[in-house]
Amino acid sequence: MSHPRPEHARALTRRALLGSGGLGLGSLALQTLLGDSASAQGTTHTGPHFAPRAKRIIYLHMAGSPSQLDLFDPKPALAAHDREPVPEDLIQGERFAFIKGVPKLLASPYGFAKHGESGQELSELLPHLAGVADDIAIVRSMHTTQFNHAPGQLFLNTGFERVGRPSMGSWLSYGLGSENQDLPAFVVMLSGAYGPSGGHSLWNSGFLPTVHQGVRFQSQGDPVLFLSNPEGMQPGSRRRVLDALRSLNEARLLELGDPEIQTRIAQYELAYRMQTSVPELVEIEKEPQEVRELYGAQAGSASFANNCLLARRLVERGVRFVQLYHWGWDSHGTSPSDDIVTSLPQRCEETDRACAALLKDLKRLGLLEDTLVVWGGEFGRTPMNEERNGSTYLGRDHHPHAFTMWLAGGGVRPGITLGATDELGYSVTEDPVSVHDLHATLLHLLGLDHERLTYRSQGRDFRLTDVYGKVAQKLLA
Repeated sequence: MSHPRPEHARALTRRALLGSGGLGLGSLALQTLLGDSASAQGTTHTGPHFAPRAKRIIYLHMAGSPSQLDLFDPKPALAAHDREPVPEDLIQGERFAFIKGVPKLLASPYGFAKHGESGQELSELLPHLAGVADDIAIVRSMHTTQFNHAPGQLFLNTGFERVGRPSMGSWLSYGLGSENQDLPAFVVMLSGAYGPSGGHSLWNSGFLPTVHQGVRFQSQGDPVLFLSNPEGMQPGSRRRVLDALRSLNEARLLELGDPEIQTRIAQYELAYRMQTSVPELVEIEKEPQEVRELYGAQAGSASFANNCLLARRLVERGVRFVQLYHWGWDSHGTSPSDDIVTSLPQRCEETDRACAALLKDLKRLGLLEDTLVVWGGEFGRTPMNEERNGSTYLGRDHHPHAFTMWLAGGGVRPGITLGATDELGYSVTEDPVSVHDLHATLLHLLGLDHERLTYRSQGRDFRLTDVYGKVAQKLLA
């Protein structure tokens, strides 16, 4: 009689029998109870719940939080009471990140004017956005529960203020998948001196299969880390290595049924395909000169302008969610590097032209009608001067009660201003829109019911909007 093969011998040991028998029988019983729902938690997407207005999102996150009072929400009352102490009843019981005592009100040093047929009121710091004022919807009534950067960014990106939940891009990848099998469904790009405070948790997949995690593109070196073959590795050798890995992983998948193994197989294959698709994608010098000039893009630069042009190229090729982070909007006024007189105009100069160019370019290509563009920070800025440690520079502290975002394209009603704040810009007075409401609205525009897009983890169903959120119907075209 022939001896059993070693792997069969290991499978016949008492310990292996007890282990696999107990787990195997339990798995069979659980599978019977769950029916097909267990397999639904794999890497495949669920599909839209109804006809979408948008197919994809470009999300422009201004990390650090722009001052809505100096860009989008003019307040004559602040000018009338400039440098006067804020009414104490307005801030009674309030907690600020840095303000101490009774601060003084601070008027904006910038003028505002109405633009376009819609009469959108914008700051003089945004001359290029003013040129596309009729294409955007301005939401002045955003509010959040967080007033520090990392929790605020996590809340805005994942619907929860602590790490561990899937990001919005991951939810969209899970819900809708990608339209291009050679590129990730979710791409992230950074610009500015630093990355966002929340780090890579902002584009993490949380408890969703890791195939839905955001893939960071960069401007220096490989567009995606480790995209190139190692020195001495030929394409044919690479293919044989991946085939061998695939065989091993498939054997392990049959043995364990772990969906993360399936994810690993898919990611290896996607990485191989990206070796061909990505280098061509990032060659922005192939764009016509007039297009590059429109954005202010320059080959080899890690600028926000380059990232906006790449974002257009990505959605043009079927990427579902592109998120751009631009650092430096934290205008506290401790020095010229973070005040609203020197720093804020610099940030606007770095982004205003490219934001307007992105809308014009998408519109030129017929993509704006089904591409949703979102712009904003994680919270707002106070109507009072921070004056940290007696600083003489002008700046504003973190403010969760009211801030501004704008949206364009993809089923959004253009040329409107939604919501309002009180005469000092401290609190929302009309049509409040919470972070959960924003998420519900974005999902709705992409054909997803935020209450039905769920994933079971740790014994319960989770969703991006938790147990909150309602669609902001006035934003819809």
